[in-house]
Parts: sequence; C-alpha cells; structure tokens
Amino acid sequence: MILKPDYNLISLFDIPFDELKKQGVKALLFDLDSTVMPSKSGKFPENVILLLKKLQNDFRIAIISNNKRNEYINKVRSQSFFPVIGNADKPNPKVIQQFLKSINTAPQNAVMIGDRPLTDILAGKLSGTKTILVDSITKDTENIPTRFIRKLERLVIRK
Repeated sequence: MILKPDYNLISLFDIPFDELKKQGVKALLFDLDSTVMPSKSGKFPENVILLLKKLQNDFRIAIISNNKRNEYINKVRSQSFFPVIGNADKPNPKVIQQFLKSINTAPQNAVMIGDRPLTDILAGKLSGTKTILVDSITKDTENIPTRFIRKLERLVIRK
C-alpha cells in the first residue's frame, strides 16, 4: 500500500539512524509542524535541536513543509542550520525531488519523516524515498478532533 510507511514509530527519538546510515541513507527530510516542533509554535524543542545537530555529522538535513506563511517559515529558518523549504504542496513530490537533485542525492538514499500519512508519507513514496511515520510531537496535548483524525489515518495504513 502506497500510504504504508517503511517505519511506523512513536517518536523522532525512536528512529534507527545508525541502521539508516548503514542502508546508504544520506539525506533526512523532515516535516515541520507536529514532527520537529509543536504546530505553529515556530520554536524547536531543545531536545530536537540537539538531535538534529548530532545528525548533521552523518546526514544532509532539510525541512520540507506545506506551511505557506513566509513570516513563519523565515522564523524557523532563523533558528536553523539546514534548509527550510515552505509551501511544498505535499503530497506533490516536486519539491522533494528538486531538493534531492540540488544536493546530488538519489531518492533511494533519502528518507521523508513526518506525522501525516496523506501528505508526508505519500510525498516520500511518490518521490521514491524511504518513509518514516512518527506520532505528533505534541500528541498528548492535541485537541480531540485532531487526535481522532490521526487515529483514523493510522487505521487506514494498517490495512
């Protein structure tokens, strides 16, 4: 099934980065809101910054976000030591493919990591990358309708 991720994990901190490196992965593409920072917060949690700094020794890192607000994306860029690309229109694979081409990395040597099967995982699959689905970084504090939609999405990918 095209929406089924290669890895379905609880947290960013559960991702087997050493295993990915052994598989030849050279680039990690992260979704922004609810994946590496609380939605619409514009601020990376300290533990995520520490993880990303550690990972930059072994991987090229980028944020690929559907967020269209330039002010918000620029706020995120001001805290980042890696490319942050907004207005990506996921699941359209075009932005991912363009970014990978710009860093001379084949799709099979990249991973798309995100919290949404219908945007992040599908974009990765359509791009030819490996995919990792993680729970929202704020799953315990999200509102009830959002939690319900996330549960439905995960039921679909289990089939």
